[in-house]
Amino acid sequence: MANLKQALPAAWQRQAPWLALLLPFSGLYALVTGWQRWCYRVGLKQAYRAPVPVMVIGNITVGGSGKTPLIIHLVQHLQQHYNLKVGVISRGYGGQGMFPKLVTDLSTPDQVGDEPVLIVQQTQVPMAVAPNRQAAIECLLRAHPIDLILSDDGLQHLALARDIEWIVLDANRGLGSGWLLPAGSLRESAQRLHTATVIEHGAASTAALNMQLQPLALQPLNPMQQYDQIAPQRGQTVHAVAGIGHPQRFFQQLRDLDFIVIEHAFADHHVYRTADVDFADGLPMLTTSKDAVKLFGLGVQGWILPVEAVLSEACYVVLEQQLQALALIG
Repeated sequence: MANLKQALPAAWQRQAPWLALLLPFSGLYALVTGWQRWCYRVGLKQAYRAPVPVMVIGNITVGGSGKTPLIIHLVQHLQQHYNLKVGVISRGYGGQGMFPKLVTDLSTPDQVGDEPVLIVQQTQVPMAVAPNRQAAIECLLRAHPIDLILSDDGLQHLALARDIEWIVLDANRGLGSGWLLPAGSLRESAQRLHTATVIEHGAASTAALNMQLQPLALQPLNPMQQYDQIAPQRGQTVHAVAGIGHPQRFFQQLRDLDFIVIEHAFADHHVYRTADVDFADGLPMLTTSKDAVKLFGLGVQGWILPVEAVLSEACYVVLEQQLQALALIG
């Protein structure tokens, strides 16, 4: 299954000719999802409306788009600039056990998923996870007073009504072939971009609403190693470990920082074993913040390249207008 998760994105990226064989399945996917949308539109199914405004941050393509750093930045921005009581919900992909559940400082990736652990570690925001978004919201609101809920993904979760939608679009990969799953990487057709606020992510973006991921200083994976190791330096050869939606973005970031990169790409949300990162050649290992929350538990040594989302000024203007329309700010 893990091999398939890696093989399909690679085929989408190079637009492999054999993907055309999957077009009948894409047609079936379009029929099923279209039927679902029609049922909600005509009232055969009812979407849950939370008692507080909901802002969904998602994408219409499979694979990493920088959504998690954006959510972290938005939480911090909303708290610091508007003094809003923000909460976050997520499906909790990879988490096991009883749902819904609150995410705390003691939560682990195998309990609530890797992204929720990272979001709470970096923001201390109230957060709940559950495959059922309504259950996650009700769990969150029972525990905390909340003004605005951010939904980590859930753009296609039609059972949840929302007040604001932000779609993160990778400016480099775009919409690929334009085909729906599984022949292409699209979860929804390109027309969906006309119904939401689209934030383009990537250095190639020329859109007014755009986002970049700014690399920060390397941090030790294990806090104890900072006393006896020097961080890798530019020009050095490193093992780059990434189990994210688009590992090549991370590898390119390291090359842009003048590292010589040995690539180790894993499927998104990969559950690491010690053997995955046992390189035994003395070269340092660099990884992402998302991978670090899982690698830390293995007791291995390495370095994290944190990133922060940097938004264009137009993004903040649109955000403020949307908050004013919901009477969340004056």
